[in-house]
Amino acid sequence: MNKRSAILAALCLALLLIGAWAAHRMAFDWHSLRLQLRSVAWVHVAISAACIYIGFWLRAIRWAVLLGPKKRVASSILVAPQFIGFTAVALFGRLADLARPYLIARRTALPVAAQIAVYSVERIFDLAAAAILFSVTLALAPRDLPHHEAFARAGILSLAATLGLAIFALTIRFAGDRIAQLATRLLQPLSPKFGALAAARILDFRTGLDTLTSVREFLSALGLSMVIWLGIAEAYAQCAHAMVATPELARLTFTQTMLLMAASMGGSLLQLPIVGWFTQIAVLAAALHAFFSAPIEAATACGAIILFVMNLSIVPAGLIAARLTGTTLRDAARQADAAQNAL
Repeated sequence: MNKRSAILAALCLALLLIGAWAAHRMAFDWHSLRLQLRSVAWVHVAISAACIYIGFWLRAIRWAVLLGPKKRVASSILVAPQFIGFTAVALFGRLADLARPYLIARRTALPVAAQIAVYSVERIFDLAAAAILFSVTLALAPRDLPHHEAFARAGILSLAATLGLAIFALTIRFAGDRIAQLATRLLQPLSPKFGALAAARILDFRTGLDTLTSVREFLSALGLSMVIWLGIAEAYAQCAHAMVATPELARLTFTQTMLLMAASMGGSLLQLPIVGWFTQIAVLAAALHAFFSAPIEAATACGAIILFVMNLSIVPAGLIAARLTGTTLRDAARQADAAQNAL
């Protein structure tokens, strides 16, 4: 484990200990938790898992669209790397996220650097689609919704962030060289190494944006991204609706789901092997309890269901895909870690 991984592991462990202390202070009822899990409506869980699996298939199609200017690739051959890559993240943590570029490079006989550029653009589209979904949904939240002003304010801020991201990406796309030079001049007096690194990252980002060569490709990637994130939002909603014994969760609206998604995305940034599962559940439980006044036991059960659907449900398909393609998950994770350290 490198230094960065050790720091993240220590932070997650600290969060886990804080969560355990908080549960003890709140007199957590483990019997109530078991009852909540027994009452889960599994048809809703199956629907949410189906939404996530469809999302992985759409991610393969989007990756093929982004690869189009360099090489025409059938999206069908990119499905297995998606399954395996997300399985590596589920088992080895967020630092294995670059396993997908490595696996796709091997499948398509294209350089890993080209796949990392596509990965960077994919992240942009994910962020933009999520921000658009958040901003539109929250800004148009019904006025009779509790805390309507807070919802509307969050939607406006998210929309502003979306526009800012679009302006930033367009600026990098058309003036990346000049911005890299400016970053070097501004940062070099403070740290020559950091200035050179910042300029290199800006140029890499610009190279990634070069994968989009037509309006049609841009609209296709954006449309696919919106459908993917609508599916993710529906998966969260279905997980909440599965908690039929808790009205606060069973009646959760699509708008309220946006806050839950935002909390989940924040918690997943520190996702590490095993420990990260529990920190993610703790973050989700805290959000459900604080935002929607769900009993902490029901919130914890719902958090566990969401973790299973969003992170762990892909593992069986990923292991099967790895066996069929002769891929070793540990090797993919090591390659991802090496790529991460090279960035």
